Amino acid sequence: MVGEKKKSSLSSAISHDLRAMILTGELGPGEVVIEAELAAKFNSSKTPVREALRQLTTEGLVTVLPKKGYLVRVMTQQDLTEVLDLRMLLEPHAAAECARFADAHTIQRLRQCIDRQEAAGHAQPLARTERARSFHLEIAHSARSARLISMLQRCHEDMVRAHHIIPQLRNHLGNPRELEEHEAIYRAIADGRGALAAQRMREHLRTIRCTMGVDLGAEALLWRE
Repeated sequence: MVGEKKKSSLSSAISHDLRAMILTGELGPGEVVIEAELAAKFNSSKTPVREALRQLTTEGLVTVLPKKGYLVRVMTQQDLTEVLDLRMLLEPHAAAECARFADAHTIQRLRQCIDRQEAAGHAQPLARTERARSFHLEIAHSARSARLISMLQRCHEDMVRAHHIIPQLRNHLGNPRELEEHEAIYRAIADGRGALAAQRMREHLRTIRCTMGVDLGAEALLWRE
């Protein structure tokens, strides 16, 4: 039993590290990863590595290459469109629920998220990405739905990955409108106005979609680097 727990813990740690490597672009889209090489990298046997890769397969981050290894999935414009569609369906509801349940502690945490995002400054787009994500996920957690949190966590991981491997997507994060819209969402939640919070979130997601569409243009259909 102790041995099984250790294997499970090691597998979880490896999947965590590999997920981070994929989301930050350290393992790029289209890159092949091999169990034996990863086992050597993590100083482990192949079993926990295999289990970690299976987990990442279920998350859609890698696909199996029979007799070769695993392929880090590419990101297409359709992938990004689907993620934004899901966010538009889920996050306005999350904002409304957050406004309904929010207490002083929740409001303080949201305030801190915005302050940290602003403190990152224009010269740190990836830091702003992570802090913007924290704001959105704090809203999701405060909506008190485990399924909603899980789905939005996946959506935002895809967005983080996109920002790392597609640099032009970071442009909107330096736009003052990004923080202004977060502020508007925050104020609606702090005032307990659920319908307004949902509306402000929809407006914010439309801005993100519009800005990303302009940044991507017609040429960015597939990203491998």
